[in-house]
Amino acid sequence: MKTKLETTGQPEQSQGGRPAFSQDPHAVREPKENNLEMAIGHEVRAYRKKLGITVTDLAAATGISLGMLSKIENGNISPSLTTLQSLSRALGVPLTAFFRRYEEPRNAVFVKAGQGVELERRGTRAGHQYNLLGHIDNNTSGVIVEPYLITLTADSDVFPTFQHEGMEFLYMLEGEVIYRHGDQLFQMQPGDSLFFDADAPHGPEQLVKLPSRYLSIISYPQQSSRG
Repeated sequence: MKTKLETTGQPEQSQGGRPAFSQDPHAVREPKENNLEMAIGHEVRAYRKKLGITVTDLAAATGISLGMLSKIENGNISPSLTTLQSLSRALGVPLTAFFRRYEEPRNAVFVKAGQGVELERRGTRAGHQYNLLGHIDNNTSGVIVEPYLITLTADSDVFPTFQHEGMEFLYMLEGEVIYRHGDQLFQMQPGDSLFFDADAPHGPEQLVKLPSRYLSIISYPQQSSRG
């Protein structure tokens, strides 16, 4: 029977006993969301809320009627360039900011088996192989995600310790590793996963069964740099 040496808290549970999430991963946006009017309306509303002002406040600052602003934010009308210029001045953003979401490219990275980018990572040495499986910079989510396939083949008493901002998810594929996160130790076997705050020191503590392979998926804010 597989056991963790120590356990962490579980996700918040809904009334049905399942984890309560803030969004539906199966939800599909309405096609009209891709329309120019919807894109502009989304940005106007987002910038207004970011400033913490009401539609009434924005109407007073721009001279645009409440009814017109409501139609703009709901994507029901195509505002003129003069209107958009008034909104950009009142919201303190460039005119082009309202078109950011319109037909913005959504990138995808496909990596064939065995073709990940092998790289040097802090603590990398003989027997510790890191393959970056994909990377998308300047994406629309505001979050950078780095998926690695890590292969450990050489036993040693010295292991790298990592500490950086963001979150990290591990999924064990092969072998067995005792993995440290802060002052906790986890016995990881195939099928086990570990999700943690990467700001705490972490890394393999003991290689129990080699070779060992696991996925490591790191996420952190797009505008930040990791240590």
